[in-house]
Amino acid sequence: MKVVSLVPSITETLFDLGLTTDEIIGRTKFCVHPKEVADKVEIIGGTKNLNIEKIKSLKPDLIIANKEENIKEQVEELMKDFKVLLTNIETLEDNYYLIKQLGHIFNKEEKAQFFNLKTYEAFDIQKPEKKLKVAYLIWKNPYMTIGGDTFISRILEELGFENLFKNEKRYPEVQLEDLKEADLIFLSSEPFPFKEKHIEEIQEVCKNPKIMIVDGEAFSWYGSHLAKCGNYYRDLLEIFK
Repeated sequence: MKVVSLVPSITETLFDLGLTTDEIIGRTKFCVHPKEVADKVEIIGGTKNLNIEKIKSLKPDLIIANKEENIKEQVEELMKDFKVLLTNIETLEDNYYLIKQLGHIFNKEEKAQFFNLKTYEAFDIQKPEKKLKVAYLIWKNPYMTIGGDTFISRILEELGFENLFKNEKRYPEVQLEDLKEADLIFLSSEPFPFKEKHIEEIQEVCKNPKIMIVDGEAFSWYGSHLAKCGNYYRDLLEIFK
């Protein structure tokens, strides 16, 4: 089966399940894991600016898209000519069924079960005794955070944190003054590449909260990626014991 993946975390999952570059024939420029094989796959644009004609020229048997990461109109255009699997991952349970579904489609049930078990183990860790309020920033100029209806917020909750903006929707803009009630401020390494210098800028306004850069992929990439984050989560939570 010839597959075009429009979702970075799903591209990684397909390779982890055992698919090869003979089967995965198209990916976005953000599909970078695992690098040694992803680099060999044809790039068909970005997640939100797909090269529709290039995808058509590849003549895939299946295109895998995501409700949040891809543009609705572009996915609908592809649906006119191709079979499209449209995914929507909001919770760990959704993630479990995604991996199980992909395992079934590609006859990789055993590998799928392995990654689901490893994901369960990754979150089977001791949580902080106190539920710390976290402001998780994903963007600068303007500063943007995550609402309670996002996958990132669900991962925070699974790790025993409380999203300071859990009552907001999607990705609201915030002012630094809005972060003062947080116990912790997490600066994500993606999509905006926060650096150490940004910690100093934010600390000038938010005097008390602990501010740290976190691995954005560990909070936002679903699929098999979560199964590899167990040690990262353990090390992170160890700081707050």
